[in-house]
Amino acid sequence: MKRSVRSVVLVLTVALLGSLGCTVPGWVPFIGDKTPPGPAPDESYGLTEVSDESVLEFYARASFFYDRLRLRRVNTLATYRDEVLRDFFRTDAAFADYYADLAQSLVESHFERNRPLELSVVEFRLQGPGVAEVTTRVVGENGLPLRWWKTDLDRTDRWERIQGRWWIVPRRL
Repeated sequence: MKRSVRSVVLVLTVALLGSLGCTVPGWVPFIGDKTPPGPAPDESYGLTEVSDESVLEFYARASFFYDRLRLRRVNTLATYRDEVLRDFFRTDAAFADYYADLAQSLVESHFERNRPLELSVVEFRLQGPGVAEVTTRVVGENGLPLRWWKTDLDRTDRWERIQGRWWIVPRRL
């Protein structure tokens, strides 16, 4: 008897969802049509598919850099001496300027132990030939007493393509 009640409830639920226009591909991710969620891009603005290898190289290089910074304490010697991070700057002075600015920004935003828990790229923006900006959002635990909510920091870094390679150009201190 209980089995028949369950099957009737299941059939009625499926019928109700079907009448509302819900289909399985709509509620199960990665099944059905492969169109991304959200509005389609407006091609009247001149949007074109990116095929320039220098732009693709920039995206790969910048993504690797920000992935490397994720979950690292910024104010430690291990991070400061990281040769992989230093390889994204033309000179040691440029790296030191960037590093000092990043560490100071995290201190001013009250990051606990100067460690980001999340670092996500918000936007890659090409400013012109060989010049780009990357906007990132850094989220971490709040280091102030009795603050249980998270703190965040939005940063914009400038990248330049010099002699065929993308470099981070720090702000003037």
